[in-house]
Amino acid sequence: MSNVATFDTRTEAKIPVESPLAYSYRRSGAPVPDRKSRVVLREHPFLGHLVLRGGAIVLDEAVREVLGVSLPGEPQGLVHDAEGVRSVQWISPDEWLVIVPGGEEFELENRLREALGGAHIAISNVSGGQTLVELEGEAARELLMKSVVYDVHPSHFPVGKGVTTVFAKTTVILRRPGEERWELVVRRSFADYTYRWLLDAGEEYGIGVER
Repeated sequence: MSNVATFDTRTEAKIPVESPLAYSYRRSGAPVPDRKSRVVLREHPFLGHLVLRGGAIVLDEAVREVLGVSLPGEPQGLVHDAEGVRSVQWISPDEWLVIVPGGEEFELENRLREALGGAHIAISNVSGGQTLVELEGEAARELLMKSVVYDVHPSHFPVGKGVTTVFAKTTVILRRPGEERWELVVRRSFADYTYRWLLDAGEEYGIGVER
C-alpha cells in the first residue's frame, strides 16, 4: 500500500500527505520480503478511525443500521463486516473503536449522529492520530511474544480478540483478525519507534516490509 496520499486544495494543487511511517522507511529502511521471511509487516495508512462512547444498546442499534454489523458481544471482542474491511472493537465498557476505509469516516460520523438523534453519546474522529500496522506470517506470534506483555497464546488470544496492551515502552491496541494475522493500532507519535522495534525484534525471522 502506498505511503503517500494527495488531496485537492481550492487552487486544485496536489499536496502530498505522508503516512506515519514514511519517515521510518527513509530512515530505517524497508527490507523486502523474500522466501526466508517468516513474518511480513504492512502499514495500512489513511484509514478512518472513530471512537464511540455511550450506552451499548443505543450505539448497537445505530451501528447495525449504518454499518450492518453489531457491536462485539463480549469484552475485548473484534468484529468485521461481510467484506472484512470495516471493523468494530470493544475497547472498554462504554468505548468502541471503529475502523473503516479512508474517506468514509466523515460520512459515517454524520450518519451515526443522525441515527442516534439526541442520544447522549460521543464520537471522536482520531484518524490523523494513529495508524494500523499488520503483521502476518508463521512467526508473527513469536515476534509479539518478544514485544508485548499480554499473553498471545492462542488459548488466551483467539481470532476475533483485541486488547490495549504495553508494547515495548509504549501502548498499542493489539488485534487478531486471522490465524497468522495480527494488527497493531499505533499512535502516530510512536509509529517510528514501533516500526524500528519490530525491525530489530523481527530480524531473526527475516522480517520483510510490504509497501
